[in-house]
Amino acid sequence: MRLFPFFICLFVAASLSASPWPQPKGKGYFKLYEWWLQFDQHFTSTGALDPNATLGLYNTSVYAEYGLTDRLTGVINLPIYSRNVINNQLSGTRGNVIIPGEAIGGLGDTDIALRYALNKPGSTLPVSATLTLGLPLGESAGGEQMNLQTGDGEFNQMLTLSAGKSLTKDLYATASLGINNRSNGFSDEFRYGLEAGYGLADQRVWLIGRLAGSKSFMNGETAETVSSTSIFSNNAEYLSLGGEINIYVTSKIGISAGAATALSGRIIAAAPSFSIGVFLDTSK
Repeated sequence: MRLFPFFICLFVAASLSASPWPQPKGKGYFKLYEWWLQFDQHFTSTGALDPNATLGLYNTSVYAEYGLTDRLTGVINLPIYSRNVINNQLSGTRGNVIIPGEAIGGLGDTDIALRYALNKPGSTLPVSATLTLGLPLGESAGGEQMNLQTGDGEFNQMLTLSAGKSLTKDLYATASLGINNRSNGFSDEFRYGLEAGYGLADQRVWLIGRLAGSKSFMNGETAETVSSTSIFSNNAEYLSLGGEINIYVTSKIGISAGAATALSGRIIAAAPSFSIGVFLDTSK
């Protein structure tokens, strides 16, 4: 069976933040989190829903931002352990196992980035440019049928421009646009996103909403599109809505939880993803 699901990498739980605010020099934000996605249906290349064998991806990751200068911030998102699972496929009549399930585990594909503030910190409308490099550290073909992955096997470079504004001391909004250049026969992508956050309880609780999307330029190799059985498929497109809550237990340490799902898509999993983590914020 050919499957066309795609691993959603949209959120802080699974991608680099597009915040326009740099971290202060010598300060940072550090997070250890678990992110997971399990699905038994996907959006096809026409946007219709289609069933598939139940698949799951579970990432234990480290996310960090650190101020190298007051205008230059280093960022990394490293899945230190990524586990890709396909469940047993059962007979619809007898219930016996037709194809046994299997799993692989190891490092996942990693993003590293440099974010540069184009105007001085403290500006009323901060604007930043971010160069992100996607390192293919994960397994691109594993399992008995070579259809399990913790990475896509391609090195990509994404340039993002983001801007934001503090509307009040407790409310902010940001917007971002990016171009993702992909290698190894994968199509390039146009990325975009909106984010808004609201602080409660003297900013000890933050509620965050995100809308993110990706459009493929459809300029990759056709063979990559039609033959993929990976959850890292080519030519994926989506419009995704997500939310996150961050609670400061102390002035610097907190916990977070989030969820996101694709409102529409092509070649993408049709199921929500979830995350939970702990963080240290030394920028306060």
